[in-house]
Amino acid sequence: MEEEEIGHKGFDLRLMARLMNFLRPYKWWVVLTFVLIIVAAVVRQAGPYLTKIAVDDYIVPGDADGLTYLVMIYIGLLVAQFGVGYCQSWTTNMIGQWAMHDVRLQIFMHLQRLPMRFFDRTPVGRLMARNTNDVDALNELFTDGIVSMISDIFTIITILAYIFYMDVTLGLMICLALPVAFVATVWLQNKTFFAYRVARTLFARFSSSLQETVSGMEVVQLFGCEDRCVKRFEDPNKEYLDARLKSSFYHAVYFPIMELGGVLLSALVLWYGGARVLDGEIQWGVLVAMLQYVPRFFMPLRDIADRFTVLQVAMASSERIFELLDTKPESLGGTVKADHLKGEIEFQNVWFAYNEGEWVLRDVSFRVAPGQSLALVGATGAGKSTVISLVCRFYDIQRGAILVDGVDIREWDVEELRRRIGVVQQDVFLFAGDIEANISLGHPRISRQEVEQAARDVNADRFIDKLPATYEHEVLERGSSLSVGQRQLISFARTLASGPDILILDEATANVDTETEMWIQDAVAKLMRSRTSIAIAHRLSTIRNADNILVMHRGQIREEGDHDTLLKQNGIYARLYQLQYQEE
Repeated sequence: MEEEEIGHKGFDLRLMARLMNFLRPYKWWVVLTFVLIIVAAVVRQAGPYLTKIAVDDYIVPGDADGLTYLVMIYIGLLVAQFGVGYCQSWTTNMIGQWAMHDVRLQIFMHLQRLPMRFFDRTPVGRLMARNTNDVDALNELFTDGIVSMISDIFTIITILAYIFYMDVTLGLMICLALPVAFVATVWLQNKTFFAYRVARTLFARFSSSLQETVSGMEVVQLFGCEDRCVKRFEDPNKEYLDARLKSSFYHAVYFPIMELGGVLLSALVLWYGGARVLDGEIQWGVLVAMLQYVPRFFMPLRDIADRFTVLQVAMASSERIFELLDTKPESLGGTVKADHLKGEIEFQNVWFAYNEGEWVLRDVSFRVAPGQSLALVGATGAGKSTVISLVCRFYDIQRGAILVDGVDIREWDVEELRRRIGVVQQDVFLFAGDIEANISLGHPRISRQEVEQAARDVNADRFIDKLPATYEHEVLERGSSLSVGQRQLISFARTLASGPDILILDEATANVDTETEMWIQDAVAKLMRSRTSIAIAHRLSTIRNADNILVMHRGQIREEGDHDTLLKQNGIYARLYQLQYQEE
């Protein structure tokens, strides 16, 4: 999804048709809304015609009793107008809210099915803009834009029906305004659509910049980057302002033109209609009603142009939303499932690149037997974390094969495979909520007792029990209310509670104090017991007991063996170990 590209395409019927699909589940409510629109248009525009009857049939002849009866009818129409308007507004808003609920849910569900490659290249701020601002734009379209435009069209038709019923000649004269209004509206639409589309793209850009700056506020303040961040934010913000001002300029020109057209048409009707009244061709009531209908005629014309603004914003937003929804989701994998994995993992001549031609892994082959522990060591960028990502099938390899329990990983059901793999990451992500929810992740099969048992098994209970609310202790966003070591222990408990058959540890003891590291090492030993495990570690002292150690360098396996064997080879591993031993 290339957010930086700004196209020049205008109104798209295919986009509108796709948007209308969101209303299909509520089609009978939509039908009811249309009926209410027609009724409302007839009732609302009956007032000037009643005025015509009042003038010609009761005021001019001096029939006070008949006039009183007509006033009662007029009041009844006002009450009916209120009731119909209320029902129309209620149904319209309900339909819009129901549709937006479906749109937000569909976007959220689709986001969770997208591959990691998508998130690697797409800023979070832009995704948030899709699910908030763009969805709100569609909400305005459904609740105000489309319905109001249809209502305005029926209002114009109803007014013309009343006018032609009273006098065809004046009706034809008023119809002369339609081509002028149409040309002006098309001009406005052509001028403002691209400005709105540019504005939505720019809004996504500076939203992304804002989200990134807020997330990294500690770094911004530590390194005094405030002024540079303001400058980086101000550029797209200024471009966004210019785009919105340009569209505002065209609106500022359009509406006075339409008002002037209404005044001129009223003057023409008064001049021509007045002459016909004096000549006795039409009655006074017709002229009075016509002078009321002319302003009412121009009001929906102006409103339609204003609704075009809502339509344009919605078109720009819907392009972004459907571009996201059309992004190919992650493969669901094959049909192979299992209640339990033996834990055998084998890489056969695996080649992998995140970007075409930039190989991260080169002809990597190894095997981990069931229940065996494997450690990966090497410099940053050697490909260790990539191996873990491939085992979890976050990415598909370009060459070779990866086997789990002797079955090609592409034949496994992805969800079922990941359910059997537990990963403890270096950068632990905790959700806002409480500790219990962060361990169970809301899984219905994990009970409170299992959560507490998992915490005890990994020594997390040592700090949890000291908290005032224990397992109900509130966890702030990303776990900011807890220390690094505490977050890591919760991550271990989360992994253990899920009951994995394969355990993956990605720098699980990095950035923690010595006491917490001892707790974590004990937790690791419990987790690895009778499970296949793969561990990444820079501290070689933490992987001495691994059954097999792979030394990776520039995407290739350079050395392989257990701790003692690798030391005897006096190669890369031995040098790394000696450097760390000297530092200690």
